Amino acid sequence: MAKNKRREPVFERNIVGIIKRHPDGFGFLIPEQDRIPDVYIPRQSMTGIMSNDKVEASVRLERGGERLRGDIVKVLARSVSTVSGRLHISGPGRGYLKDESHAWGEDLRVSIPPGLEVKDGDWVSVRVESFSDSVRGFAGSLVGVIGNVEDPLNDDRRVIFNNGIPFEFSKAGLTQASGMSAEVSVQDMAGRIDIQDLPLITIDGQTAKDFDDAIFVESKKEGYRLVVAIADVSHYVKPGAPIDEDAKERGNSTYFPNLVIPMLPEILSNELCSLRPNVPRLAVVADMHLSSTGELVDSSFYEAVIRSHARVTYGQAQEVVDGNPPEEIKHVTQEILRAAELAKVLMARRFQAGSLDLDIPETEIEIDEAGDPVDILKANRLFAHRLIEEMMLMANIAVAQFIKKNNRHGLYRIHEDPDSETISELEGFLESFGFRKRLTGGVLQKQITRALEFFSGKPQEHMINILTLRSMNQAKYSPENVGHFGLGFADYVHFTSPIRRYPDLVIHRIVKSIVYPGKGYKVPSLEELATMGEMLSACEQRSVKAERQFYSIKKARFMRKFLGQEFEGMVSSVAKFGIFVLLRQYDVDGLVRLEDLGNEDFEFDEETLRLVGKKSGRSYCLGDQVKVQVVATNTDLGRIDFVLAEGDGRAATVDPPQKKPAKKRGKTKNNRRGVRKARVRKSRRKS
Repeated sequence: MAKNKRREPVFERNIVGIIKRHPDGFGFLIPEQDRIPDVYIPRQSMTGIMSNDKVEASVRLERGGERLRGDIVKVLARSVSTVSGRLHISGPGRGYLKDESHAWGEDLRVSIPPGLEVKDGDWVSVRVESFSDSVRGFAGSLVGVIGNVEDPLNDDRRVIFNNGIPFEFSKAGLTQASGMSAEVSVQDMAGRIDIQDLPLITIDGQTAKDFDDAIFVESKKEGYRLVVAIADVSHYVKPGAPIDEDAKERGNSTYFPNLVIPMLPEILSNELCSLRPNVPRLAVVADMHLSSTGELVDSSFYEAVIRSHARVTYGQAQEVVDGNPPEEIKHVTQEILRAAELAKVLMARRFQAGSLDLDIPETEIEIDEAGDPVDILKANRLFAHRLIEEMMLMANIAVAQFIKKNNRHGLYRIHEDPDSETISELEGFLESFGFRKRLTGGVLQKQITRALEFFSGKPQEHMINILTLRSMNQAKYSPENVGHFGLGFADYVHFTSPIRRYPDLVIHRIVKSIVYPGKGYKVPSLEELATMGEMLSACEQRSVKAERQFYSIKKARFMRKFLGQEFEGMVSSVAKFGIFVLLRQYDVDGLVRLEDLGNEDFEFDEETLRLVGKKSGRSYCLGDQVKVQVVATNTDLGRIDFVLAEGDGRAATVDPPQKKPAKKRGKTKNNRRGVRKARVRKSRRKS
């Protein structure tokens, strides 16, 4: 933990924070106050305490030491109320879930209601009713049977239950949805600007059904006109209505390769709000005029009736850009080409201003009807993906500036600057790979971009992109507009995806309250926006975690058929317990445990992320090329184990980094909570 972190004097004796339980039974408290380092909690004080519980602890400085030590005073909030896992039946009407992750501290005793059919080994959902510090102990009741853990068709259900993602709409929400038509009524179109003749088009993925944005670009003497029409979800979903409450609870749609947990009922997400081709739809329009260099000159916003003139896939749009337009969309070829021209202008302007270009390939998993993965690959983005992304970014900027200009509170998409300690660590890593220039002393984004360009096309490129991503803070939602570091924007909101993101729906209501003050659009107060920001950021991370777990499980299933086989790979991460290796052939990584690296003691250098053999000097560091053998997979936990293959051709020693960081540093606020890995999921344009 952060024992070496420089800290200010601590005056608080009782401290509130989130607990992290170690497999050996002790714990570490991560205080809410950033200036206080992590607090060691001894094993005897961890009875009944689970990872991620919010607790209050009595804290003191260890006698004669630098480390903070504490004892739990009370639990303020439990991290879980429902858990899932493999049921082990121990007798009639009873069983238990094993504490496989060591996050609970002990196994969970489970009572099975009479008449519920369940088999030993089934994956189940259990409602926790008492904890270890109670008279009854850690116990709960079985509330649902997910199914056979070995059945790949149950993987998504396991992940959904594990992460507490709501997957059923409320009865009131379903009742409200059942009364809706799939088509726009004449009454709904009244009073709106009719732009159905404007050749707007949608560009999205082949399997998409929830089309929430359509675009039109017009070349003008002084620059460009960009029209971005967004599905008018706020017309149908009113604050406080059952559908709105369900959407707020979900926060966003959650996407798996073969399943979507939508934020809104399908009558809205796939029908009434979806901007399907050749049918009238209600939209909120951002109508923007840009200079020839892509600068936003002015913008207007209005409710409209639109008609998409074509449903274009990314692949089709790319063919148009490449000069081979498919016959079925030839009538919108010029619209796509004008959009491509503007996108190039906007990209050049954005990168020149300092926007980071961390274009890390995303994982794509092909799954058959039985739920088994048949291939895993890196999905490199096409220019067509960037084309639509640039249009959306510009609309989001225009809306953010509009809200700010009108002195209204907003729910901004913010990305805080990385702290200086983290950047100093990144500098050390970059220097060890051969980049000798400093990141400080100028516009930080431009300095980082220069480093990324240095490694472009080199074997280390992918690893440097991941290292840079790990050094960044997590983007989130907040009414406090501190800007978006990664994109290099001073003002930025999410406006373009109200079908699948609740923050966008909130922004639509705020925009309408400004444009149509007499229509009674209710907007949240500053306090409500602050609460929403925290809640919706947590919902987003819940979905990210679920998607990551799903991919890990499918990767483990996929690699099971390669047990005993050897693959070339690259060291993607180094820890004191081993090295993670990313395979070249598949976008899959696994762990080579420390004990499988050789018969010698290894020392972990936290500053350069290296394992070094004390006797031989043999070392393992980021970017090393190795050959590994697949020895084990765990589809319960989504884990893959490698060992170094016999005859691994990597040199026994590796030249040390050219320069270490000047002084030893403790872990920062970002990496002490666990190093973040690059997000692996199918792109849904979440900037």
